[in-house]
Amino acid sequence: MSNKVSDHILERLREWDVEHVFAYAGDGINGLLAAWERADNKPKFIQARHEEMAAFQAVGYAKFSGKVGVCAATSGPGAIHLLNGLYDAKLDHVPVVAIVGQTNRSAMGGSYQQEVDLLSLYKDVASDFCEMVTVPEQLPNAIDRAMRTAYGRRTVTAVIIPADVQELDYSPPTHAFKMVPSSLGMASYAPVPSDDDLSRAAEVLNAGEKVAVLIGQGARGARAEVEQIAEVLSAGVAKALLGKDALPDDLPYVTGAIGLLGTRPSYELMQGCDTLLVIGSSFPYTQFMPELDQARAVQIDIDPHMVGMRYPFEVNLVGDAQTTLQRLLPQLKRKKHGEWRKKIAKDTARWWEVMERRAAVEADPINPEYVVHALDPLLPDDVILAADSGSAANWYARHLRMRGTMRGSLSGTLATMGPGVPYVIGAKFAHPERPALALVGDGAMQMNGMAELITAAKYWQEWHDPRLIVAVLNNQDLNQVTWEMRAMSGAPQFLASQALPDVPYADFARSIGLGGVRVEKPGEVVDAWRQALAADRPFVIDFRTDPAVPPIPPHAELDQIEAAATAVLKGDSDRTAMVKQGLKAKVQEFLPGRKHHQD
Repeated sequence: MSNKVSDHILERLREWDVEHVFAYAGDGINGLLAAWERADNKPKFIQARHEEMAAFQAVGYAKFSGKVGVCAATSGPGAIHLLNGLYDAKLDHVPVVAIVGQTNRSAMGGSYQQEVDLLSLYKDVASDFCEMVTVPEQLPNAIDRAMRTAYGRRTVTAVIIPADVQELDYSPPTHAFKMVPSSLGMASYAPVPSDDDLSRAAEVLNAGEKVAVLIGQGARGARAEVEQIAEVLSAGVAKALLGKDALPDDLPYVTGAIGLLGTRPSYELMQGCDTLLVIGSSFPYTQFMPELDQARAVQIDIDPHMVGMRYPFEVNLVGDAQTTLQRLLPQLKRKKHGEWRKKIAKDTARWWEVMERRAAVEADPINPEYVVHALDPLLPDDVILAADSGSAANWYARHLRMRGTMRGSLSGTLATMGPGVPYVIGAKFAHPERPALALVGDGAMQMNGMAELITAAKYWQEWHDPRLIVAVLNNQDLNQVTWEMRAMSGAPQFLASQALPDVPYADFARSIGLGGVRVEKPGEVVDAWRQALAADRPFVIDFRTDPAVPPIPPHAELDQIEAAATAVLKGDSDRTAMVKQGLKAKVQEFLPGRKHHQD
């Protein structure tokens, strides 16, 4: 039997150690589907319910494995459907390769069925490498460059293969003019800054008295070095949300998340520091960083394209976080743990006390903060977490403390709805031996999550640890947008856009062979978490939560944060006005840049 182009593509993916391809079938990739059959389904074809979900699963797989995620789709609508998930990968710097079909070469330019100009469509999302294979000799180079570029630049690449090309006999490039042979492999490398740049950075950091460190996902491989530099500089460490799992939260100087979904201690850390060190983060919200003339600043990032933004950095170090810190540390002078470090630890300890009290406030029917806060001590130390966009991300950011080998992520930059459930499905293929949990709102669950429960039902028996938990915060409201409407414009809740139908999520899960329970009373919350964590199959918890719990921003004083929750939920303020009329004036008191009466 001849070796066709489609056979060679799958063979090359196997040689790149690709074990899973997240995909959906269509006639634009019929040649590849036939090759999958001939290849005994290696790499394994993981069937999502929708191409966008396949892309999200590839993103989740890549985020939690460190390997390239691969997704595949048919021409036209299938390729279009991939785009949202691919943009999620691109904006969060996640390596993903998309393999998409195209109509036959003979039909191109003929306004043929499902003919879309895919090279133009993918020009932005796969800007680092996007090529269409029109003759067999373009392979294996096209696959190799797509994989290598995705790895090397931590981005999205795409290979477009017309349907008729998939069916051609494969012939490799020859030793001839305008042929491009190729080779496998991606060498590991760790760029480091020059000695002069390191010396300049050390001078800035040594001169500071109140040092703040901000880390992102780029610091994940440098946990020990970040802990060491925080001790040497007597610094506090705040975390961008994509770097939530880069450092444990049980360290007293770790102030938690930064930004609108962040903590008060992180806000105060930035307000009080005189020196800033940013490691592996492109956190975009300058208003949550020190005043522009307040702090001397140093940045470490592996990507020269991403340095120098967000803040007037005095020194930009282009290099791998771990290797750069290892070279920088010997040049730093150890600072004594004085009042600055004591304040950081005190503020952080008080924050967690306030979060506990906020979670304990009664609500109607259940306080969503309590749902997540109650989960925190029950989480296995090796759990993989995903939060969906929306108010669920607030509680993920503020109430779950990373420890052990926990991993967690969300759609950090695109902030798209719907990746929570497909992320953890992708994670289960990356780590079938670890439990995974998605915290999602009812809007995201209705948009994407319910259908992907079918994917979990299809594959869960292949996982060594069958636990995949989906917690739905069911408040029958698109809650994050509701609060944004109140805060930004003072607009009342527009029910036609915000109100969601009540769906029996747990019943649906049980109907397809999964576990599930609906929780309508606070006293049932802990037992539901325990039941899900002990389940022998994926499990859905439908938590009926109160939409009136305000996600007060971190710039509010701690007593204000606590009082706001208590007042609203216990009815001491005009709860009806909170829900229906908005709180423009009250929320604006907490916006960055405002002078508070207690300052």
